[in-house]
Amino acid sequence: MDMSIDTEIKNAVSAADKGAQYDEKAKRLLGNKIILAHILVKTVDEFKGMNPKDVVSYIEGEPFISVVPVEPGLTNAEKEKDGQRIVGLNTENAEINEGLIRFDIIFYVRMKDGISQVIVNLETQKDEPTGYHILNRAVFYVSRLVSSQKERDFVKTNYNDIRRVFSIWVCMGMDENSMAYVHLAKDDLLGSYPWKGRLDLLNIVLIGISNELPKHDEKYELHRLLSTLLSMELTVDEKLGIMETEYSIHADEKIREDVSAMCNLSQGIKDNTLVDVIINMYENNFTIDQIALATKKSVEEVKAIIEKRMPVLA
Repeated sequence: MDMSIDTEIKNAVSAADKGAQYDEKAKRLLGNKIILAHILVKTVDEFKGMNPKDVVSYIEGEPFISVVPVEPGLTNAEKEKDGQRIVGLNTENAEINEGLIRFDIIFYVRMKDGISQVIVNLETQKDEPTGYHILNRAVFYVSRLVSSQKERDFVKTNYNDIRRVFSIWVCMGMDENSMAYVHLAKDDLLGSYPWKGRLDLLNIVLIGISNELPKHDEKYELHRLLSTLLSMELTVDEKLGIMETEYSIHADEKIREDVSAMCNLSQGIKDNTLVDVIINMYENNFTIDQIALATKKSVEEVKAIIEKRMPVLA
């Protein structure tokens, strides 16, 4: 294999690996209960206006992160305990059935009445997908969250036991900060018969995050927090500082570790991107001086990058 092609493949694999690691760390950071509580306060009607610290206690157990398959027939797992058949979420290791699409984060939340529950799914996207419409995927996910409850959260025809579900989508790199709430509605086309049942079972929240860190006010409170957590520009200290001073989120060892790992990985991703830009400019006959000026690197640094990626500096 040509040396330059072999190098390109290795670099591509390395970049993809760093990207996958960054995504996983981002999910784990968002999966902290105090972070989820801040999201719930702004998206679930039951908790609006509450202090996020008080909402933490309503999140049941530990969130399932990247372990529950989306595919029909695989979301649930069956096992026997004391001679009884038990159906629960399939929390298989990611290496098993590698390549399956999995929910980013799933968790149960107990309502304030102490009895009813809702199921919350949180998904993150680097940007709005081009291959499909994000709302279509969200509808599929929220439908799966309902249909997979059969035999797990309700049995036979006990449809009144269906839990409310929320699928919350955080999309980065959008043109503007936005939030939309998508839910069922009833239009009476003839008469006004009071059909029994709940229109609040399916809930989709779409959150768009722009590249620029928004100012801290009530309107952009959640957007600023999410933008801070997922930023590839802010340093560890800057992120932890905003979390502590503006949101009263005390960064424990787990949060500090995830934030630090994300910052290290983002630096590696940015470095790889810059190298690709430099090589692309060089291959398109830009001079070393022009490349250095455009990338804000010294001539020596540009030469070193080209020499490392190209066998011979022409």
